[in-house]
Amino acid sequence: MKDKQANRRIRLLLAIFVLVFAGTLARAVWLQGVQASSLGKMAERQHHESITIPAGRGTIYDAAGVQLAIGETTTTVYADPRQLTQPRAIAVAAQTFLGINANSLYAQLLNRKSSFLYIKRFADPKAAEAFLKKGFVGVNSYPEEKRAYPQLSVASQVIGFAGTDNKGLGGLEVQYDRNLTGKTGKQTIVRDPFGRAINVVSMTPEQQGHDLFTTIDHTIQANAEAVLRQTIAHWHAKSATAVVIDPRTGAVLAMAQAPGYDANKASNVPFALQRNRAVTDTYEPGSVFKLVTIAGALSTGIVSPETKFTLPYSIKVADRVVHDAEPRGTETLSVAKILSRSSNVGAVTIAKELGSSALMDWIAKFGFGSQTGIDFPGESPGQVLPLDKWSGSTIGNVPIGQGIAVTPVQMAAAYAAIANGGIWVQPHLVEKIGRRAVHDFKRRRLVTPAVDIALKQMLTNVVDEHGATGNAAQIPGYTVGGKTGTAQKPGPNGYTTGQYVASFVGFVPVAKPRLVVLVTVDDPRGQIFGGVVAAPAFAEIAKFDLQYLGVPPDAPVTTTTTTH
Repeated sequence: MKDKQANRRIRLLLAIFVLVFAGTLARAVWLQGVQASSLGKMAERQHHESITIPAGRGTIYDAAGVQLAIGETTTTVYADPRQLTQPRAIAVAAQTFLGINANSLYAQLLNRKSSFLYIKRFADPKAAEAFLKKGFVGVNSYPEEKRAYPQLSVASQVIGFAGTDNKGLGGLEVQYDRNLTGKTGKQTIVRDPFGRAINVVSMTPEQQGHDLFTTIDHTIQANAEAVLRQTIAHWHAKSATAVVIDPRTGAVLAMAQAPGYDANKASNVPFALQRNRAVTDTYEPGSVFKLVTIAGALSTGIVSPETKFTLPYSIKVADRVVHDAEPRGTETLSVAKILSRSSNVGAVTIAKELGSSALMDWIAKFGFGSQTGIDFPGESPGQVLPLDKWSGSTIGNVPIGQGIAVTPVQMAAAYAAIANGGIWVQPHLVEKIGRRAVHDFKRRRLVTPAVDIALKQMLTNVVDEHGATGNAAQIPGYTVGGKTGTAQKPGPNGYTTGQYVASFVGFVPVAKPRLVVLVTVDDPRGQIFGGVVAAPAFAEIAKFDLQYLGVPPDAPVTTTTTTH
């Protein structure tokens, strides 16, 4: 009986072993046959890893080869929480070497649902190397570039900035983002069970972005910014802008404004401060706009510089009264005197002779109401009232720079055309992309050579004549031509009491102009006139630039007499 029970148990045990073996065999056949392909792919994915290799962003240079924007090499350290064996030790080491809060990092390292976690992005390469030498399982790194601006605040509104992922977000960084951005590479590697790279399966190298060579001269730019800061401090103004252009080529040597900001801290700066106001913002130009009125009248032949007008202190134009800045009796002034003394009554009288339609044609010809085409994002075309919306009084304000809004770069380009023999040249900020020179800048003739010569002389009188409005723009040893502007700021309900924009724009030396410099000062206190507030800043910027560029003097030293 006992033998039978023993045999029965042995047979039962044997049957169980047979069943287990059959199940194991079936499972093996299933895994190695039916699921072999999918499991193989899964295994491959577990050991193979594709890594994107970031491409270096192109460097931005000034005209002299000084770096304005560069890529700094950093190391980004990351982890796969699912592979970690020492999360606490990793957190402590990260705090020691990388300055990361250990408690905060430790909590994130424990999240096994995530397969990727930044431990430190843009880490110092030496600090990252010391941390990685600990050999923590599941911790890796890759090189990553961080954008930096070695000139700090110099030309910050022009250069703009790039974001965390090296994508251009402002200024030339966004305008030329496609050129500056390289092509990423790719690397497929095999890791061991501990997450260590043991082999490179394939690799596609990255391609560096193109370098950008600008027309900006960082020395001229830095000086202009310094002068603007001094001007703001002296006149307790809100802001100031300056544009320096080579009239022969349209190259912008400086496009400055104050206050400025450190481009390395752009993410913490209000957008209002980041704007390049020389391109994006408009202002009523005031008397500097009289150049357009006079140029149109001379070009159509209705006046010459010697043509005289008997002018009262004020005149009525439809429902408004136009008067000159300073009280005076009735005088007889030539066209040249009207410009040098900045007579509003005289400019409106000439404009009425020219006619509204012709004046509008000249406004358009000078480029107001249209973009200059400068290579910068967000350019404003300005604001010009269409002719069919003019009222009876419009002919009394537009000719003297009221009821019209322009950008600083538009106005600088207009005066550059007169400096350049009557030929307008498209302003630009970039000369070369990589090895490719940028060409095809637009050029067009605005006035004839004869009219241009007359305008140059009249604008010289604005600076040189005793009692003219631009005496403070004189530069000893050089001939200067230019015009002052004083414009009341418009508000939602008409003009704002006590708020003005003071400006001066001119060129030097007059015979062969090398520079056009425009200065605008927003809301100065104590004085409002362009000849008092902006002209001295023009002279200081231009004098420095002439000496820096080695432009020889062309006139005897004269005594400066300051008026408004």
